[in-house]
Amino acid sequence: MLDLSAIRAIGLDLDDTLWPIWPTIERAELQLQQWLEPRAPLTQIIFSKPDERLALRSDVLRGRPELGHDLSALRLECLREGLRRSGEDRSLAEAAFEVFLEHRMRVDLFDDALPALEFLASRYPIVAITNGNADLRRVGISAHFKASLSAVYVGVAKPDPAIFHAAAAAVGVLAHQVLHIGDDPLLDVMGGLGAGMQTAWINRCGTVWSHPAAPHASVTDLGALCRLLEP
Repeated sequence: MLDLSAIRAIGLDLDDTLWPIWPTIERAELQLQQWLEPRAPLTQIIFSKPDERLALRSDVLRGRPELGHDLSALRLECLREGLRRSGEDRSLAEAAFEVFLEHRMRVDLFDDALPALEFLASRYPIVAITNGNADLRRVGISAHFKASLSAVYVGVAKPDPAIFHAAAAAVGVLAHQVLHIGDDPLLDVMGGLGAGMQTAWINRCGTVWSHPAAPHASVTDLGALCRLLEP
């Protein structure tokens, strides 16, 4: 059960908590491919085939494992390597990446996201805790957040306790005073619990819980969670 009296701040996951991530990524991939086609058609073929794209990503990560926590740098390096393998102009990589990033930031918020952000921000400081590369300003929701911490900024990714502890520090509270909200059982719930936080699982798909420790709250949407937090 949630201890409402202990909550002084909210930690909030982004991808698949505030918006569905894979439709966003798929649209951004398509825009990238359309941009590449007249400029680097051989590279476009690589990025249009999921198996080849994933193989390229794996090859880049083997050579540059330090990019594992930096999705933007990894994407850019994959573009450079794809252009190199295709014998096409590597200087196109930065512009191609900006095309992808522009569309990656065009998310479709879940219907409950903005009302929940308004509710939560009126009561607590909110800190985003993400392994991804969403830019809250470009997404258009930065006004609701006191701080935003990503894996690339901290140097470790969820579920490492360090990123949760850094997030608590960013809003001036202790870890046990944070309620972390997210969709991922391992990264968000188990990660938050391991850092000493209360956790709320946003289970939009009716997934069966399969981990030894349980979240303090489990709800199907952010609206239900906000109702739990009402005095």
